[in-house]
Amino acid sequence: MKLKKMISKVMAAAMVLSAMSMGTMVHAEETVELTFMGWEASPLETKAVEDGIAAFEAEYPNIKVTYTPGLAGAEYNAKILTSAAAGALPDVMFVAAESYRQIAGAGALMELTDMFDSNYSFDDFIESSRTIMDIDGHVYGISSCTVSPIIYYNKDVFDAAGVPYPSSDPAECWTIDEFREVAKSLTTEDVYGIYGLETVQDTLNAQLLSNGGARYNEDFTESIINSPESKEVFETIKAIRVEDGSAPDATTLDAVGMSAAQMLETGKVAMLCDGSWALQELAASGMNIGMAPLPSYGEVLTTGQAHLHCISSTTAHPEEAWQFLQFLSGMDYQGALCKSGLWMPNRYSMYEGEQLEGWYDESVHGDSYRPMLDYFMNAKVDPAALQKSAQARDILMEESDMYFKMDQDIDTTLANIDSRINAAIKDAMAE
Repeated sequence: MKLKKMISKVMAAAMVLSAMSMGTMVHAEETVELTFMGWEASPLETKAVEDGIAAFEAEYPNIKVTYTPGLAGAEYNAKILTSAAAGALPDVMFVAAESYRQIAGAGALMELTDMFDSNYSFDDFIESSRTIMDIDGHVYGISSCTVSPIIYYNKDVFDAAGVPYPSSDPAECWTIDEFREVAKSLTTEDVYGIYGLETVQDTLNAQLLSNGGARYNEDFTESIINSPESKEVFETIKAIRVEDGSAPDATTLDAVGMSAAQMLETGKVAMLCDGSWALQELAASGMNIGMAPLPSYGEVLTTGQAHLHCISSTTAHPEEAWQFLQFLSGMDYQGALCKSGLWMPNRYSMYEGEQLEGWYDESVHGDSYRPMLDYFMNAKVDPAALQKSAQARDILMEESDMYFKMDQDIDTTLANIDSRINAAIKDAMAE
């Protein structure tokens, strides 16, 4: 009897342990649902994001990600802040670099500072990305990639005009004066030499820095664009269009019903100043394309920035969200988007050895990109990414349009930019 009782107790205990084990297994296999929000920069980018999510879900079958692309720019930033105040943020989200500091300051983002380790090192991120991620020694988002303004050119237009291609070696890039002369030599009744130099922030900031100008003081608490160096850049850009006749304005593109990329593809413009992300569309078009560094006003450089992937401070699934963030900056996701020409890598390890060969695609990047790899990797951080107020972009755009497209003089334009942005910074810091 005692033996029977002992056996019964052992069997009962085994059943309990089995039930506990089954419960643990069921729990482990429960699906965690993450909500993920971003913006639709282009259908190609949205498709790339969706493909990446499918790859992540295949690797982590217990995690389902629901992606919602939507508003962009100021509307997106406003939605993030409104959702944060209402406690209704998605688990994971895009955050524009220019609004990252403001949104983190509102307590909306989960801190990630202690999440890095030897396998996923903060120091592996290139300097411009690290600078953007780091807020007074704290990290609240992972840089998605890096993107930089460069020059694209239509080789067929150069060939027809008998003009040599620009060097893709930054050490041999054109000065701005040389660039102006080439743009003039390529301009005819049917072709403009260049478009895109006056695109606000995405291309303008790099030119200002090249000429020794600055957008902000050292701690980004004051706009200081009103300087002789900045004035020279603004006046040079306008002169290329107005005096040289080498560039169309935006209304010309509207009139012909073409985007800037389409103008380049069809040979309506010989060169296009645009972000590195434009390569995805241009390469897919099959055009005979070349790429080169920006013309130099003094120092040869480009700027680097990109949106961040962030986790809501109120997420119920921090571990799964962190797994997703690491995936978004790895070779399976970021590498695939770099391979398509949309992004450039933001980690030193992706610029060397097998990782470099894993994303560098000769059919997309051609032979122009290899001499420019250090140019991207060592890009100066875009000052717009470190600003205190997300309103600064709109203010710069509005005032620049008054100068480039209307009759507002340059001194008034630069003074207005400073006074309006400084007021916005004051308001943002008071919140």
